Formats: sequence, structure tokens, C-alpha cells
Amino acid sequence: MDSHNVRRDFRKVTKAAGLGEPRVPKELRTSFVSLMSNGGVSVEEIARLFVYNATPTTETIYRRELRPVITTGAEIMDQMFVS
Repeated sequence: MDSHNVRRDFRKVTKAAGLGEPRVPKELRTSFVSLMSNGGVSVEEIARLFVYNATPTTETIYRRELRPVITTGAEIMDQMFVS
């Protein structure tokens, strides 16, 4: 498919879903990488799936840690209240 057609069709889908029309498929990169990481997939494997073989770029730019931040905060709070 032509990239223009992909973007046009993607905007139709996001508009119909109530997400707004100015969305583009590349906005899904961070979501894809973050969700895969949260699911336990290694950064190296994500980089291969992402067709962006630079692991440091995948890790520092696209991956947003979801679970470790929450888990660490919860563990600290537990220690504060149990002690």
C-alpha cells in the first residue's frame, strides 16, 4: 500500500473510534515498544520486531517502562508502612 493511503485509512479508523483525526500510524511506535517490553519481551527482540536493529535507540527513545516504575514505587511504600 502507498503510505498516503495507509495514513488516510488510519485517520478514518481513529476518527471513527473517537480518537481524533490527526493521528498517524508512526504514533504507535512507542506504544508497541512499551507494551512489548511490559509483556516481558527483551529489548533485543523488540528491536528485531521493530525492524530498528539499534537496541539503544529502541530502549531510550521508544520504550516507556510501565511496570517497573509502579512496582518500585509500591515496594517502597510497603517498606515505609510495614517498618
